[in-house]
Amino acid sequence: MSSLYHPVPYTFHQRPEEEMRSRASAFEALMDERRSVRFFKDDPVPRDLIESAIRTASTAPSGAHRQPWTFVAISNPAIKKEIRIAAEEEEYRSYEGGRMPEEWREALEPLGTDWRKPYLETVPWIVVMFAQMYGHHADGSKKKHYYVSESCGIAAGMFIAALHNMGLATLTHTPSPMNFLTRILERPKGEKPYILFPVGYPTDDCVVPDIARKPLDDVSVFI
Repeated sequence: MSSLYHPVPYTFHQRPEEEMRSRASAFEALMDERRSVRFFKDDPVPRDLIESAIRTASTAPSGAHRQPWTFVAISNPAIKKEIRIAAEEEEYRSYEGGRMPEEWREALEPLGTDWRKPYLETVPWIVVMFAQMYGHHADGSKKKHYYVSESCGIAAGMFIAALHNMGLATLTHTPSPMNFLTRILERPKGEKPYILFPVGYPTDDCVVPDIARKPLDDVSVFI
């Protein structure tokens, strides 16, 4: 075994099954309330809450423990406006410019989405998750990252769960292409935009699509 491997004791508290079921049921019910939101108040959200959600996301497992993500949190109104303009330009090309296949448009129709993204200016925070395609050693040479997309996907899910748990709403927004985020946020060459999260409180008259989640039998197989 490599001399770099230094294991430490893992403190784990095995809970009684009754407590486990209670915790599982409560968390499932909490997360079942989660919805993607497109109508946000401009009410401020304290920075420490965003920091907490990022720290929680960063507990996610990652390939070789490279933690290949960067969360860029934006509250500056001018930058949010610039992001909205650029995002809407790309989304307009997709929805109205023929870039989006008809099958995709039909799949999105029940959700009521279009190229307009006014919430990108209204929302108090935009958090953009960048995937670090590689890192750097102390001497500046490239350091390979492993399972970058998988690692970022897990961290993104934990970020969403953390936000919902604390009482905030968000949306996974992935305008395509997203290169404008690299330019606007001045990120280095080795990073690629992964997901854009508007973060805030839903408006009092917020509506969401009338959809249902698949039942357990449709998403699981026990053998």
